[in-house]
Amino acid sequence: MRLIAVDMDGTLVGPNGLVSERNLAAIKAAEQAGMTVVVATGRRHPYAMRVLRGLGLREEDALISSNGAVTRTIGAKLLDRTLLPLETARWLCGHVQEFRNALVVTFDKVTDDGEDVRGALVVEHLAELNTSITKWVAANKPYIECVVPIEDALEGEAPISMLLCGTIERMRRAEARLLEHPGVSAVGVSPLRKDEVRRLENIGLARGGITPQERAAGAEAALHRTEYPERDLSMVDILPAGCSKGSALLRLAEKRGVKAEEILAIGDNWNDVSMLEVAGHAVLMGNAPEDLKALAGDRGWRMGRRHYEDGVAEVIERMLGGGLG
Repeated sequence: MRLIAVDMDGTLVGPNGLVSERNLAAIKAAEQAGMTVVVATGRRHPYAMRVLRGLGLREEDALISSNGAVTRTIGAKLLDRTLLPLETARWLCGHVQEFRNALVVTFDKVTDDGEDVRGALVVEHLAELNTSITKWVAANKPYIECVVPIEDALEGEAPISMLLCGTIERMRRAEARLLEHPGVSAVGVSPLRKDEVRRLENIGLARGGITPQERAAGAEAALHRTEYPERDLSMVDILPAGCSKGSALLRLAEKRGVKAEEILAIGDNWNDVSMLEVAGHAVLMGNAPEDLKALAGDRGWRMGRRHYEDGVAEVIERMLGGGLG
C-alpha cells in the first residue's frame, strides 16, 4: 500500500467533530512507514481545515474537497480544480425551483492562507437551511451571502458546486427532479436510487431520449448524495460532470506515480462510493447506512468499525501489521 484516502465526517472525524488521538497517531504511523495519506471530503477546503488545522499534518499532503471538485495541499496550494459552467449553474437553479429554499451555491474563493471570504457561499433563502443544518449555518455565517434571485450571483466567476439540503424524503424528491433532465447523472446512488434512475431513463428512452450510457457521457452535472438516517438529513451535491472523490483521487495518484491497486480507501457514505470503487482496497465504516452496507457486501468491500470506535485507526493498524492482504 502506498496511498491511503480517508473521508472526514463519519469516518476520520468522530461524533464530537474532532479527530481522535488514536486516529491521528495511526495516520502519522502510516506516513512514517512511507505512505501518503490523503483526506477526501465533501466539505470545501476551508471548512475541512477547521478540523485538520493544528493536527501536525504535512503541508504538502493533499486535501480533496467539495467531493472532488477541488484538490489543494494542506498548505492551501491549488493542485486541481473543476468549475461548474455558469450556463449549467443557471439552468440548474431554474430546474430545482421547488427546492430553491434549500439551495447553496459554492465558489472557490480560498485565500493564500487557506481561509474563505464572504460570498464563498450564496443562498437565496436561509431559514430552511438554518433548520436543517443549524451548526453548519452558524459556523459558516461570515461567508454566506444572500442574493435574490440567486442567478444574480452567477454573472461572473463560475462556482465549484451547488448543494441541496433537507430531510431524506425531500432530497430523494429533489434528486428525482434533477434526474428528469438529461444533463444530470448520478454518482454513488443506492440500489433504490438506481431503480428510480433507470425508470426515469427508460421514460426518456421511450420518448426518443438517451440511453444510460449516453446520459453519463453527455451529462453537464453529477449528483453526489450524503445521508444521515439517524438525523433524517440528506445533502445532495451537484458537481461538474466527471467530478467525484474517485476521479480526483485517481488523478492525484497518477501524478504521484501510484497505481490504483496501491490505494486503500476508507469511507462511510454514498459520496465515498466512487473512491471506494477505484481503490485496490476498500473499507466501509460500521456506521454507514444499511443500504450502503448491502452494496459493500456485493462489491466485496471490507467492513470496519464505527467512527466512534476509531475505525480508521483500526484499519490502518491492521494494514501496517500486514492484516489487510
